[in-house]
Amino acid sequence: MKRETRTDFQVGSAVGMLAAGVALSVAGFCVPPVGEISDSVLWFFAQCLLYAGSIFGVTAYVQDKVDELRRDDRPRP
Repeated sequence: MKRETRTDFQVGSAVGMLAAGVALSVAGFCVPPVGEISDSVLWFFAQCLLYAGSIFGVTAYVQDKVDELRRDDRPRP
């Protein structure tokens, strides 16, 4: 799997999880009892946020370390 494909898949899955969490949270307001969100909906939304945060955070961390290694590999005069 190419690096760009893997990154696109990670970002797409993280955005999809955020969209699913928001959609379920909004749906939680619409079902009886109206205006209350169940604990399970909040738990699912929290898991979506954790997943998306870990995907974006790990990607940013790895990219930073790769850039750091590339800077260190340059020949020094």
